[in-house]
Amino acid sequence: MTGIHDAITLRFLAAPTDAGQSGSVSAGRVLEWIDKAGYAAVARWSGTYAVTAYVGNVRFTRPVEVGHLVEVTARVVRTGRTSMDVMVEVFSGPPSTGELDPSTHCLMVFVSVDGDGKPRPVPALEPKGEAERVLRDWALRRAAVRHEVEEAMKRVVFTDAGTAPRITMRFLAAPTDVNWGGKVHGGIVMRWIDEAAHVLATSWTGDPRNVAVFTGGVRFYRPLRIGHLVEVEARLLHTGRTSMHIGVHVRSGDPATGEMEVTTYCRTVFVTIDEQRKALPVTPWTPVTDEDRRLDEHAVELVAIRARHEPGS
Repeated sequence: MTGIHDAITLRFLAAPTDAGQSGSVSAGRVLEWIDKAGYAAVARWSGTYAVTAYVGNVRFTRPVEVGHLVEVTARVVRTGRTSMDVMVEVFSGPPSTGELDPSTHCLMVFVSVDGDGKPRPVPALEPKGEAERVLRDWALRRAAVRHEVEEAMKRVVFTDAGTAPRITMRFLAAPTDVNWGGKVHGGIVMRWIDEAAHVLATSWTGDPRNVAVFTGGVRFYRPLRIGHLVEVEARLLHTGRTSMHIGVHVRSGDPATGEMEVTTYCRTVFVTIDEQRKALPVTPWTPVTDEDRRLDEHAVELVAIRARHEPGS
């Protein structure tokens, strides 16, 4: 039955295999859970297959610990002609107490597609009551932020003229990465992004205790196919007193031709933490070339966009 917008909740225990270098669950794994819950919500709403188009403003305010009970709740809060905005919230806590605290929340955008991958209309959501109108209006405000962020991101190009630290991971997309539509799961791509950014942060700091505190502007341009060659390039864009702002490009293509296209782009912010989970100062990076300065300004611009729309954030 389509057009149902009751929240969908995934509930499970965080496993040791979900842990990152800090000992807590990695941000990449949490992003993977977020994508799965979001898909479940839009599939029930539309009654069709849907693809992840955008994930924005994921702030990791509290770590998810291994062994904790996790709840990931997703609800469709706004629809376009073929798109669905989904609010996803993550809660976690000790299963012995049953007390779950918020870890993060975000807005995702999915697009319903037919068997040929073409966008198809979805049932319209008409808010019922004040609470649903508040959520719809929140999604509308986030759409304005998303548009501004996407326009800024369109101007970003990585070339060899830059001298910023960078790493590139290369591998083949495996059958174990497949989603229900036969393509690579969006959550898997976000986990790859987190892993590449973590490697870069560790190479810059010389300390593996790096964690993501923010991931945003995750834009999926085209599907990534099983068997394709994948390149995940992470590049340092800007450093603050304790933060490392990292841009990540994901490219893929047929290994027989070697032709690669950008499939996903995002920005993530990492910090290095001590035993008390306090952020440590990082070695500053100084731009050298015109491209370095352009990318540094781009990172600062994205911070300013969020600050304009979210005072006090």
